[in-house]
Amino acid sequence: MSGRHELPQAPGPEEWDDRYRSTDLVWAEPPTPWVVEQTTVLPPGRALDVGTGEGHDAIHLATRGWDVTALDFSRVGLDKAATAASRAPRSVRARLHWTLGDITVDPLPEDEYDLAVWAYLQPAPSDLDLAITRVCDGLAAGGVLVLAVHERLDDHPEIPVFGATAVSGALPEDMVVEHVEWRDSDARHGTGVDLALRARRRAA
Repeated sequence: MSGRHELPQAPGPEEWDDRYRSTDLVWAEPPTPWVVEQTTVLPPGRALDVGTGEGHDAIHLATRGWDVTALDFSRVGLDKAATAASRAPRSVRARLHWTLGDITVDPLPEDEYDLAVWAYLQPAPSDLDLAITRVCDGLAAGGVLVLAVHERLDDHPEIPVFGATAVSGALPEDMVVEHVEWRDSDARHGTGVDLALRARRRAA
């Protein structure tokens, strides 16, 4: 057995497709509280929800008037998100754009977003800088990044975790951190600690 410490590798699209197929809803829960808290005071505009999964945050934003590009690399997850959204009014569904793509590989479909939501997207550590840079580069001047990640996750050692140093170090220079806090992980995710951050792209 090698004595070298191996970093966890994030599950890929196939693993997430299998996970989403395994049950009606993997994340049978309301939208991420941090996202709700931070976006309530923002005027609706164009939003990017990266790693949308089953679409809870995207649907919440669309009901509040945001036009949402909901990006994920799992086709099964996006299909389930669209099914969940089918119960919403037509005006809400029209503001939701389910988009298949991997933020670490594919360019964003558009840019100049007013808001980027990163809720528990946990890429491989080697991809963190690239993924955060791409998301932030898609923000308009003055645009806001609302991010929540697992900093410690006791029950899922296979999932990469990220602390404040890694996340803040990955932010481009034109991003200004406005608030950081730590929260206990939701019990449905397992025991642990989450990092919650809000940052804003400097105005040109």
